[in-house]
Amino acid sequence: MSRDITPPPLNLVTRRELLAGVATEAGAAMFGGAPGAVARPELRALFRPGLFRSFFLGGFECSTQRRADGRRLDLIAATRHDQLAASDYLQLTEHGITAARDGVRWHLVEGGAPGWYDWSPVLPLLRAAEAMGVQVSWDLCHYGWPDGLDVFSASFVDRLAHYAAAFGRLHLEETGSPPVICPVNEISFLAWAGGDMARMNPAARGRGLELKRQLVRAAAAAARAVREAAPGAKVLAIEPIIHVVPLRNEDTELADAWYNRAQFQAWDMLAGQVEPALGGGPETFDAVGVNYYWNNQWSCAGEWLPQGRWLCEGEPLSPFDPRTRPLHALLAAVHTRYGRPLFLAETSIEDDLRAPWLRHVGGEVREALRRGVPVEGICLYPILGHPGWDDDRYCANGLFELEPNGGGRRPVHAPLAAELRSQQQLFALQFGKHSGQAN
Repeated sequence: MSRDITPPPLNLVTRRELLAGVATEAGAAMFGGAPGAVARPELRALFRPGLFRSFFLGGFECSTQRRADGRRLDLIAATRHDQLAASDYLQLTEHGITAARDGVRWHLVEGGAPGWYDWSPVLPLLRAAEAMGVQVSWDLCHYGWPDGLDVFSASFVDRLAHYAAAFGRLHLEETGSPPVICPVNEISFLAWAGGDMARMNPAARGRGLELKRQLVRAAAAAARAVREAAPGAKVLAIEPIIHVVPLRNEDTELADAWYNRAQFQAWDMLAGQVEPALGGGPETFDAVGVNYYWNNQWSCAGEWLPQGRWLCEGEPLSPFDPRTRPLHALLAAVHTRYGRPLFLAETSIEDDLRAPWLRHVGGEVREALRRGVPVEGICLYPILGHPGWDDDRYCANGLFELEPNGGGRRPVHAPLAAELRSQQQLFALQFGKHSGQAN
């Protein structure tokens, strides 16, 4: 997701630093080197990714939550990806990308009677991906669920599990292979935004931990159900990674407890490392997806809310700020904690910083690989510009722009396309392959 729900104020100094930094020697190093740079020999590694068909993935924004005002979002429909799926997937392959993230849209599939599934919203996408040779990882619940279903009820867990199993069988019938799924996308963010801050469904306050536990129950049940229905299915656990720096030293422990350590809570529950009664365990996910945007690290002055939650929102930290933790260190911390393959499941920035941001991220991922972190891929998310969650503003953050040209083809953001080609070549060297094999 593009994290454009009530975003923090745009830090103009940070943006200027990002732009100016890439023109300097230090900035070029920070952003992973100049576009034509050759990988250093010491960056070669024995690890070679194998989870996805290509190292780079394209993620289609598929949020389906109800906003605080009750309006249902459907970003697949809003971007016309449901109508232009074949063309969209074809354009991915033209840029060397043969893997993607996409959504099933539960609220449409099970929009009638419980247990009755209308697969027409997803079949065109599923069949188009197969026709174009694109491997898709499917989000089953990307913030939204059917109307009338209480997320806090026992039936929520049962219905997600049955729906997951039904999709697993459908995928087998349509493709002959088991699916790759994420049962519930970003449990932590949904629990915070919907359970504590009332910024999306279920529009609750002070129930974030309760909602997190319930979503873990449902995700664990869905993982088991899809494995039973489609043996060999792969399950992803996708969460944001963050780093919060309080402005007051005396707030350091609060920031660590409420944010820096709490970011692992959903993964810990899913893995059965804490609260195993929720159903978590080693079989609940195969790989970890980490979502990281330009504003996932920030400084703040905290305050206590009436619901007993400590809130700390503030300005994003520049990658050049000494308080920032390098992305490679954040990735290493996740891998050390769970010991499973991981991939960068979402990353982007808007407008003219798209190419420099990818250069920065690529350099950080190669550093993580050099240090032994088995990073399986980088997903450009979103791959396609889209309307904003709150105000329908245009979010220009993808490789492709929203409005199609003739024939349904999306305009390409040329600087990001050029940087993508450069990064594909650098990772090909990283993995000791020919450039065409490490896309």
